Amino acid sequence: MNVLIVDDEPLAQEVLETYIQKFPNLQLVQKCSNAVEAHAALEQHSVDLMFLDIQMPQISGLDFLKTLDNPPKVIFTTAFSEYALEGFELGVVDYLLKPISLERFAKAIHKVTANTMTVGSTPVGGNKSVESVVTTQDFIFVKSDKKLVKVFFEDIFYIEGLKDYVILHTPNGRLVTLQTMKSLEAKLPQELFMRIHRSYIININKIAVLEGNMVNVNKKNIPVGKNYRDNLLTIVNKNRL
Repeated sequence: MNVLIVDDEPLAQEVLETYIQKFPNLQLVQKCSNAVEAHAALEQHSVDLMFLDIQMPQISGLDFLKTLDNPPKVIFTTAFSEYALEGFELGVVDYLLKPISLERFAKAIHKVTANTMTVGSTPVGGNKSVESVVTTQDFIFVKSDKKLVKVFFEDIFYIEGLKDYVILHTPNGRLVTLQTMKSLEAKLPQELFMRIHRSYIININKIAVLEGNMVNVNKKNIPVGKNYRDNLLTIVNKNRL
């Protein structure tokens, strides 16, 4: 894939270039410092993937992307998480927060290469909702305490419902957000999460012990509702010695 870097910070360009060189399937065609240079580069080169910073002089990455009729796949690179939802509405493949680790970079590249029908192939202004875009990622943005917090699915131990709120239990503590269990459940990957009670959704990979009608997740005993027990046992028995 031909790759274009658009970022006004030389250090950020250098980091991305170093990462790109580690992937034989990526070919860096040009580095640009602003949207004007990037527009010219897109005219001159066939670009498959663009790493695009958001906060740049003159024209922001968001505004630049909106001007493109047929953009390449885009991965936003930024130090600011508050633009995430708007970014996903534009159909970007991923949203990398600086400083970017090589592991996180690799995950983003995997999303681009694993399936040609990625979110990035959705044209700007397409009909995909924010919810449908977010669920194709390995993370979700949760509005909590007037902030949008990025939470990786693998970091969620379990989710607890409390009337009109849900509580996400993670290694970094609890996140409380105004949302129903049903709406959140629809955004979670089914291969990783399971509803085991009307008030609880668990990360299957985090189950430590199953005993009777209780599962232990992160040292918390969680009840299993009778309507959910058979589905849970099916998953457990598939991985039973």
